[in-house]
Amino acid sequence: MNKKSQILTLAENKVRSGGYGNFSFRELADEIGIKSSSVHYYFRTKSDLGAELAHQYTDVFLSSLNDEKEKLTGGSAINLYINAFKMALDKDQQMCLCGLLGAQSDALPEAVKIEIKRFFELNIAWLQQVYIEEKGLTVDQAKISAIRLLATLEGMMILAKVLDDITTFDSITDFF
Repeated sequence: MNKKSQILTLAENKVRSGGYGNFSFRELADEIGIKSSSVHYYFRTKSDLGAELAHQYTDVFLSSLNDEKEKLTGGSAINLYINAFKMALDKDQQMCLCGLLGAQSDALPEAVKIEIKRFFELNIAWLQQVYIEEKGLTVDQAKISAIRLLATLEGMMILAKVLDDITTFDSITDFF
């Protein structure tokens, strides 16, 4: 893994476990074993790092969903989507990066806000298409259903973390 990838991975883990303010360039550099100026070589500002982090997270998340959807035989892409969120909680024991950052959006730099918005817009569009394909909903109905599911999953992640009970997350899957 190259240094830039190491920085992004470490920053993602820190943000997902404690928010945007949970890291500094100096801390990242110390943990990777490089100079702080080396972090600045790849990312001029923390805003640049945060924006690239959210952009990459969105791309990886949607790419993974699309790959799994292509392999899907007889199942539901909606369930695939729900399971992607559950795996983040169950396997990684972390929140959705963009959901966590979205809750902090008033205090974030504009470049990071733009990327968080992109995550939500692309996820709503992805889900909207799935609802049209799988449920035969109209465009408007599908968009409402997509927003409802995404909001519910983000909220259930918060509750599961706060209550320290992942089974609360499972209770919502019957409604979708």
